[in-house]
Amino acid sequence: MNFIIDTLGRSVLLRRDLDYHLLRASMVIIFAWFGYDKWFESEIKGLVPLITHGPFIFWTIPVLGIGGTSVLLGASEWTFGSLLLLGFWNKKLGVLGALGSCCTFIATVTILPFAPDAWDLGAGGFPAMGMVAAFLLKDLVLLTVSVYLLKQDVERVIAARDKPTLCRERSVLSASATN
Repeated sequence: MNFIIDTLGRSVLLRRDLDYHLLRASMVIIFAWFGYDKWFESEIKGLVPLITHGPFIFWTIPVLGIGGTSVLLGASEWTFGSLLLLGFWNKKLGVLGALGSCCTFIATVTILPFAPDAWDLGAGGFPAMGMVAAFLLKDLVLLTVSVYLLKQDVERVIAARDKPTLCRERSVLSASATN
């Protein structure tokens, strides 16, 4: 077992930030695909039962209609995906993308208790999942990834912002030590 652990420890799998970059790239791809689907009313029509039971998004169809909801969700997902993509180079934009991603998946995860046909009544109901619950449950992982990216980007923005201050403080300490 030690051989396997040591080999993995030297591998590219544990290269610094590989997990962070893979998760960011995965979220960009997911938002690109999910966003693409939302531009089509047929996709939204299939999601109407879920949208109308979402505590944060139930209002979209009555206020915006099917077409407006389609545009809102598609544009939002492409915006957040684009911001996450730009986060590879600009961590402040990454923070905005991760915040939007968190909001997206909070909105979808909170549908789970209210979704019609989420629980398999033939198997006794909760916690026996139906297909709807299984479909929504994936968003729990996507929410967790979003929180991870948000944490990483905020820490990196703060570190970059504080780095010049630390350099100046070290210079002052060095100068006073030599005097």
